[in-house]
Amino acid sequence: MPLHEHLQRPLSRRGFLTAGTVAAGAALGLASAPALAAGRPRPFGRYGSPAARLTPLTLYVDPRGRGDFTTVQGAVSAATTAGYTLVIAPGVYRETVTAGVTDPATGQLTAAASEMTWLGAGADPGSVVIVYDNANGTKKPDGSGTYGTSGSATTTIRTDGFTARRITFANDWLRADHPDITGTQAVAIKVQGDRSAFFDCSFLGHQDTLYADSLALGVFARQYYARCYIEGDVDFVFGRATAVYDHCHFRTLDRTDLATAPYGFVFAPSTAVANPRGYLVTRSRVSSEAPGGYYKLARPWVPGSDTTAHPMLTVRDTALGPGIDAVAPYTNMSDTYPWQSQRFAEYRNTGPGAVISVPENRPQLTAEQAESATREAYLGDWTPGRRR
Repeated sequence: MPLHEHLQRPLSRRGFLTAGTVAAGAALGLASAPALAAGRPRPFGRYGSPAARLTPLTLYVDPRGRGDFTTVQGAVSAATTAGYTLVIAPGVYRETVTAGVTDPATGQLTAAASEMTWLGAGADPGSVVIVYDNANGTKKPDGSGTYGTSGSATTTIRTDGFTARRITFANDWLRADHPDITGTQAVAIKVQGDRSAFFDCSFLGHQDTLYADSLALGVFARQYYARCYIEGDVDFVFGRATAVYDHCHFRTLDRTDLATAPYGFVFAPSTAVANPRGYLVTRSRVSSEAPGGYYKLARPWVPGSDTTAHPMLTVRDTALGPGIDAVAPYTNMSDTYPWQSQRFAEYRNTGPGAVISVPENRPQLTAEQAESATREAYLGDWTPGRRR
């Protein structure tokens, strides 16, 4: 069965949240351990165990204490050299996680924890859920202010050569529960490293779900998302990375707090002006819980920290459902930086949200231009890893 058929409703973040923290595991089929042979617990499936490690650099995480660590952050902190693999048993891990070590003397990111792989040991991404509930406007416990958008991330990946498979990254903060907070960005994951790959993963949130970024303005971080599911409402895929979304499913959420369109925007790239490659969406689809035409496909983000940004998004060979406003799929985040001046383009898209009724509102690549809008061209000398 295709991944998106597993993910549409059972992994909906709203269903996850409705169940509440305690019952979330049950809502996702996690109330008990994975199927086990009688008397022979195997929480890590085919990936060995602490008694029979895949490699000396394999660490096992299990909330029931059958691994080396009960938290993901505990295992990440123990991975002090490059090349570690974390095998994560099924469960809901309510914690924030950061991968990437900064040298206190130089302030520079060290090579420790690079080339790290996280393997969800369940059969699908819904089996392993890393979730927390900070938002931009959430106050820090120490009274030092609020978290901000980047600080709200449940998971932050700062190291190069990172790979994740069959894991759900979520932020379950809800606007309705916090009417006093205006900073409603709530990031599920912020990815900054070069050569970051995600296979068969899910990203659940509302505003700013997936922050595909880089470590610094002059760093062009390449990222690859294959067969992934991403849902949200406002700018829920955003940042300045060079990112390829291949066979992914993007789902826009319904909103009861708004009476009129638009409800939100799928993409908000902030590509650096010097970067020839921004976001590429290929062989994917966009579906919606909202009424027809209530979502924009994208708007350009030109951050105050980089007013020279030249956002780039190409969507090709992708099915756009009726939730996308086909007449005007793009809009401005700021009228100072109109979307028409950015690098937005489409090619051979299908579906009701891809109908070209006003050609000037839907810039299209030529066949010649499309030859360079490929995964290979965007990722260069890097080929993401094989299945595991």
